[in-house]
Amino acid sequence: MDIVVKGRKTEVPERFRKHVTEKLKLDKIQKIDAKVISLDVEVSKEHNPRQADRCDRVEITLRSRGPVIRAEAAAADPYAALDAATARLEAQLRKRADKSRVHRGGRTPTSVAAATAPLAARLNGEPAAEEALDEGVPTKKIGSLEVQGEGPLVVREKTHAAAAMTLDQALYEMELVGHDFYLFVDSDTKQPSVVYRRHAYDYGVIHLEADPMVAEAPHGAGGALGG
Repeated sequence: MDIVVKGRKTEVPERFRKHVTEKLKLDKIQKIDAKVISLDVEVSKEHNPRQADRCDRVEITLRSRGPVIRAEAAAADPYAALDAATARLEAQLRKRADKSRVHRGGRTPTSVAAATAPLAARLNGEPAAEEALDEGVPTKKIGSLEVQGEGPLVVREKTHAAAAMTLDQALYEMELVGHDFYLFVDSDTKQPSVVYRRHAYDYGVIHLEADPMVAEAPHGAGGALGG
C-alpha cells in the first residue's frame, strides 16, 4: 500500500512528500488496523492573511474494510499541520480498535441505565437498592458526586475556557477535531450550546436556557442527541 499525497490549489514539494512517508509509518498503522486499503494525504493553503496562524491544512483519509477515518488539522506551516493530523488519526484508530476488542469480548458491557441507577435514585431522594441492603458501605467523593462502595460509576470532570463563537464556527471546530459533538457558547444568544452530527451531512444544535420557574432540575437538561 502506498501513501498518495496531493495538493489542492497548491504545489506539494518533494521534501514534504518524503516527510509524509516518514511521519505516517505504515507498519505502525497496519499493526493497529491490518485491513487498511489506502491512505491519502491532501494539502491545501488558505491565502487569507487573517488566518496566517492556520493557513496550511492537512487532511488524512484512511480507507479500510470498516468505516472511513478522516483526520485533519491546520497550522502555520504544513509540517505542524501534518503532525497534528497524524496524532488525531492514530487516536481515532486506537479508539476504533478498542471498540472492536470490546465487541469481540465475552462480557456484556453494563448499560448506562444500570450503571447510573444508584445516582438517579439519590437525585430523586430515594434510597438506592444497595443502600437499603447495606447501610455500612463506605461513601467516597468522586468529582462533585458522592459514590457509595465500589460501584461502576466513574466521573471525570473538565473545565474549559470558551470564547463565544457562531454556529458555523462551532461546526468547523467540530470537524477540525473529528468529534461527533462540540460544546460552545453561542455568540448570538450567549447560551451554552452543543452542535452534533446526526445523519450523513446533517447536524443538530441544542441550546441551554435557564428556566426561572424551575428552582432546581433534578434530572438536568439531558436528552438524546440523535433526536
